[in-house]
Amino acid sequence: MNGKQRIALAMQHKQPDRVPVMCQLSLGHYFLNAGLPPHRVWFTSEGFAEAMVKLQRRYRFDGILINIPGRPADILDAVAHIERTSDGGEKLVWKNGDYTIVPPNDSAHHYAADGSPPKRADFATLDPDKLDSLDDLTGYIWNTYHVPRLAGKTKLGPLSEVPEYFHRTFDLVKAAVGDEVSVHEEVFSPFTHLMELFGYEEALMGLMTDPAKCHALLDRLTAASIALGVAQARRGADAVLISSAFAGGGFISREMYREFVVPYERRLTDAIRPTGVPVYTHTCGRIGDRLELMAETGIDGLDTLDPPPLGNVELAEAKRAVGGRLFIKGNMNSVALLDYKTKEQVIAEAGERIRIGKPGGGYILSTACSVAPRVEPWKLELLTPLAEEMGRYC
Repeated sequence: MNGKQRIALAMQHKQPDRVPVMCQLSLGHYFLNAGLPPHRVWFTSEGFAEAMVKLQRRYRFDGILINIPGRPADILDAVAHIERTSDGGEKLVWKNGDYTIVPPNDSAHHYAADGSPPKRADFATLDPDKLDSLDDLTGYIWNTYHVPRLAGKTKLGPLSEVPEYFHRTFDLVKAAVGDEVSVHEEVFSPFTHLMELFGYEEALMGLMTDPAKCHALLDRLTAASIALGVAQARRGADAVLISSAFAGGGFISREMYREFVVPYERRLTDAIRPTGVPVYTHTCGRIGDRLELMAETGIDGLDTLDPPPLGNVELAEAKRAVGGRLFIKGNMNSVALLDYKTKEQVIAEAGERIRIGKPGGGYILSTACSVAPRVEPWKLELLTPLAEEMGRYC
């Protein structure tokens, strides 16, 4: 049985030959361990695809998550020069004067020529009916800040038609792994889009000071999420992950989750469902009080389920609460994994997750949230052999 088949059965609450293994890797982990210049991983579809496939093969993961969109093919033509930074990272200076800092172990940061950081939208003045005119937001495309604003190379604002180059990384990964590995794509939830558009402090304040405007914005932003999620599913993704990272208890209450997250993520899930592609949600932190609400969005599964201290989810409790309806991926302690010094510690952590998650199927072994940049590769190399030993169903 291959990885694609294994994860498909787990997502259907059936029993594959063993518990599947699939961790989401941070961009910094790719930068440090893929053997490629960080700017090529961040700014080129070819570089990111190569990095993902290389580490999937090294760790023998059953699946790959593509968590940033493809890039314009000629985007690096707009770079005037690249400098090494004192910490081992890179500084890309663009021909228009803007520049990008790519740390050796973290996501890229974009700046205007005068050194000012990316400009966020202003909640007080932005008209929800005019979200297609955000041309003054440096690095803003499809409601994310992944690439700098370059004249003629990026179309800005929430869109209804997905740029073809957004699919480039997926196409390259699929060409490399064929039908052997489960390939998933990520779409930002409407709520995440709201956070990114204004910045977290201003967006969270807006929920309290002008909830009606937030609902109007979320309504418009949902259309953009739907456009991308449906396009990913139709392109051939084996699953679509809704990234809803900032909707846990550290940001909003359970009541606010019901009001500002559930109806819009439900619309997104309902739009993707006719494609037949599974949909699951990634939410960080404390979500133990909202598992039932998350299930109400119509998803097929849950990702991360951070245990204490970052979260409050015990895997056995989650299995009892929603395991009959949703597949579960995650719950390994990501912070502890970074700190562990011995093989025995890693095996104990992962083995306990397998022991609890395995019965009845519907569990995918994974870290809760992303693998931190400086988690040593030898730790991840232990997971699939352990699943082969402890996680067999037959």
